[in-house]
Amino acid sequence: MLSRAWGLARSFGAFWYDFVVGDDWRVAAGVVVGLLVTYGVSQTSLPAWWILPVGVTAFLGVSLWRASRPARLARKR
Repeated sequence: MLSRAWGLARSFGAFWYDFVVGDDWRVAAGVVVGLLVTYGVSQTSLPAWWILPVGVTAFLGVSLWRASRPARLARKR
């Protein structure tokens, strides 16, 4: 019974790791940093609603740039 519960817990953890981290761990790390910065700013008197959308947009741009880099390098040859 305990080994079945452990197997289910491992499967559940593996699913969430794959879902959150996915193909690019840098984007997942960027979202975590964005959440932490948003929380930090929300503890001050400054508005913090804009930080996460700006961060996600920036990381999307960086991710697309990195994904298209091999295609750009192939065209230069």
